[in-house]
Amino acid sequence: MQLEMDIEDWPPPASDWADWEALATRAAEAVAAIEPALANPRLTVSLLFTSDAEVHALNREWRERDKPTNVLSFPMLERVDLVHLDPEEGLPEMLGDIALAHETCVREAAEKGISLEHHAAHLIVHGLLHLAGHDHVKSDEDAEKMEAMEIAALAKLAIADPYGDRT
Repeated sequence: MQLEMDIEDWPPPASDWADWEALATRAAEAVAAIEPALANPRLTVSLLFTSDAEVHALNREWRERDKPTNVLSFPMLERVDLVHLDPEEGLPEMLGDIALAHETCVREAAEKGISLEHHAAHLIVHGLLHLAGHDHVKSDEDAEKMEAMEIAALAKLAIADPYGDRT
């Protein structure tokens, strides 16, 4: 999977591009290790580090929810198409877009007593799993499965269980 990243309205000191690019790459590699569909080299994901205002506008326009949120995912492939995508033949395929909201990420990290980098890594993993067709809203079973995948991916990054209820 290739990441196309853009950073806007992500103020210093958090705007050191090399650090955020490396963090996102590590998070993508970790989640691809536990979700094989994301390991396809033909996949491309657009990742935007931006402001609450921009995520709020995107949420209102595309999800009809007039509020900011920490991360938005916009899948462009159905799960069935993703899992059957030939990794060897064909042009690159856009899996989807992810946008992270700076102010919300900073506030949530502070509330959880964790670093912004660890929280952002969790949200990138979370967003990538959504792009891969995983959900946590439809059922408790789906939520538990997605959380377990997030915990496993974050463990590969030496990041503690963000839900705090598993060993």
